Amino acid sequence: MLDETLKSDIQSAYRRMLDGLDLTPRYGQRLMIAEISRTLANIESDDAGKRVSDEHVCVLEAGTGTGKTLAYLLSALPVAQARGKRLVLATATVALQEQVLHKDLPSLQAHSGLSFHFSLAKGRGRYICVAKLDQAMDGGEENPTLSLFEQSLDAAHGDDFKALVKAMGEAYGNGRWEGDRDSWDASIDDAHWRRLTVDHRQCTNRRCGHFGACAFFRARRGLDEADVIVANHDLVLADLALGGGRVLPDPAECIYVFDEGHHLADKAIQHFTHRFSVGGTLRWLRNLKGSLTELNTALGVQPTLGRLLATLPGMIEALEPRLGEAFALGHQLAERPHGLTDDEEHAVYRFEMGRVPEGLRQHADGLVTMFAELCRSLENMTDILRESLDPEKGTGLAKEQAEAWLPLLALLHGRALEAHALWEAYAKQDPANEPPWARWLSLECYQGESELAFSASPVSAAHTLASSLWGRCYGAVVTSATLTALGRFERLQERAGLANRYRYQRLPSPFDYSRAVLSVPQEARDPADREGHEQAIVDFVEAIGTDEAVLVLFSSRAQLRAVEKALSRERRDQVLAQDRLPKRELVERHRARIDAGEGSILFGLASFAEGIDLPGKYLTHVVITRLPFAVPDDPVGATLAEWIESQGGNPFMRISVPDASVKLVQACGRLIRKEADEGRITLLDRRVLTRRYGGALLDALPPFVREIDGVRQAM
Repeated sequence: MLDETLKSDIQSAYRRMLDGLDLTPRYGQRLMIAEISRTLANIESDDAGKRVSDEHVCVLEAGTGTGKTLAYLLSALPVAQARGKRLVLATATVALQEQVLHKDLPSLQAHSGLSFHFSLAKGRGRYICVAKLDQAMDGGEENPTLSLFEQSLDAAHGDDFKALVKAMGEAYGNGRWEGDRDSWDASIDDAHWRRLTVDHRQCTNRRCGHFGACAFFRARRGLDEADVIVANHDLVLADLALGGGRVLPDPAECIYVFDEGHHLADKAIQHFTHRFSVGGTLRWLRNLKGSLTELNTALGVQPTLGRLLATLPGMIEALEPRLGEAFALGHQLAERPHGLTDDEEHAVYRFEMGRVPEGLRQHADGLVTMFAELCRSLENMTDILRESLDPEKGTGLAKEQAEAWLPLLALLHGRALEAHALWEAYAKQDPANEPPWARWLSLECYQGESELAFSASPVSAAHTLASSLWGRCYGAVVTSATLTALGRFERLQERAGLANRYRYQRLPSPFDYSRAVLSVPQEARDPADREGHEQAIVDFVEAIGTDEAVLVLFSSRAQLRAVEKALSRERRDQVLAQDRLPKRELVERHRARIDAGEGSILFGLASFAEGIDLPGKYLTHVVITRLPFAVPDDPVGATLAEWIESQGGNPFMRISVPDASVKLVQACGRLIRKEADEGRITLLDRRVLTRRYGGALLDALPPFVREIDGVRQAM
């Protein structure tokens, strides 16, 4: 129960925030505070603090202007502190993470009267490895990982890398830089950064001679003292995939807040997608084979390592022809024995219902066994090298040798594990009456040669999230401006594994949507008539007023380019098109034009439909060229659609329409960002009037004034 003391603390903190920031209380915000407080405070625990109740999650759709960040901080933090739990705030975008970290939490500390510490959590790969930096500063060429493996995969780094290493060494040594990639004052080439960081397999933790100066573990110590940990969805999911409690606290000790929660299911699917490049794997196997002489010279003095190294040539010799057969089999199945044609950059072949032919399944089963054997050998070798770093363990191998070679063998072990996981996904047969895995082949061109990749992915993350996240955490809040589809939570529940017993609520918006007009003009066309629809867009853009602030949203890059090309020279000069410049630069130029009293037209794709904030005069007209149905060639979505149809369902109505509803709400949401905003939304897709799903899509939008074919409708 929400006891009176806790209730009073939350109310007092809210009043102080309102007074300190001179804010007006918002009805939706108060409802959100009450709902989160009630849900989290009603969680039942045993004497050890372990959750024993199962209504511990609340899902809240809170539109722009609700003030949801302040609401979940004020309600969740006091409950977390009272229950002895850690509050983990996970966002989907860097922009929101920076806002929470640099604006919202400092403001809460300054004005609420609540006493707490907060810290940012990042994955190990975002931090410099001090051992690698030290090796690079000494020349780095004696590092076996670099000289025998990584340099054969990456282009020569030259003077740029040396200058970067020198600057980083000086900045980290004198304390001007904390060692994380994101705070370095310039962009860092990916190939350079790979040479300066490690993953969890390569890291030697406390056995490292640089452990006391380690950037990652310094940051970890800050997490241990934090009441509030700011992370992102990817880090939470990666930590759960490792078993939980590796980077972040154990899920049972956490109350999570997932802001931008509509991204969570897609992020989870990406985390469990496997990809195997035949050519890339053959290359690293050949590099390993070429390194065996040096490996034996350096490590063969240790008897067990010597025996394990002696098994590697046979494994590689057995794998190479089997991978060659997989390459040929893949090309044959994709009906592309000669690879790509001259006018193609890539091609995808998807297995219907995720079912691979029996011959390929058996071939995959053989590769599972072979990569499992390689994984075991590499794991045993890395274990010995780790033990050799401990002076109390007498392995017979010098610490210096172990430290030099562990990163390479750990890297190879990771790649072998990835290969094993992919072929395991191809070898297994999906259970009956359960969604299958999606499986597909990708043909690409790599350095002038044909490349083949095998991929596999679950079509739903629901089971994984239900068991590893919702089932394990102490409590959770999922929030976003767009969680419902067609006004309901069912699609989110299905995708994210959220149970019916959890609490769901749509909070009222503070905005007056009658200040905006939603128009479907006579110019709107059915996109099935591609040329007619494209010309209608061109004509409409040409007729836009010269002083308007406009965002035109396209569903395909090809159509965006075609429309841009077809515009008159005068109109084209007003257009700022996505990909012509970085997104931030486009927005800055757009704002500058509006400030100068000029008109400006932004052309954007899906990322602009969700990720742009242009309040007031900076955006007065949003043009949506077509309903945002997903591209039908996505292998994961297509496989899920096939399975739904095989179960007697309608995938278009169950998936496509609800997902389009969410995206349409997001696109329309670009217009009204502040309470005084007003303007027009124009939809140039006539299907919203002629198809049976159109009414449902329109009814799921905020209550804009509607104007159909130039006629204003009664509200």
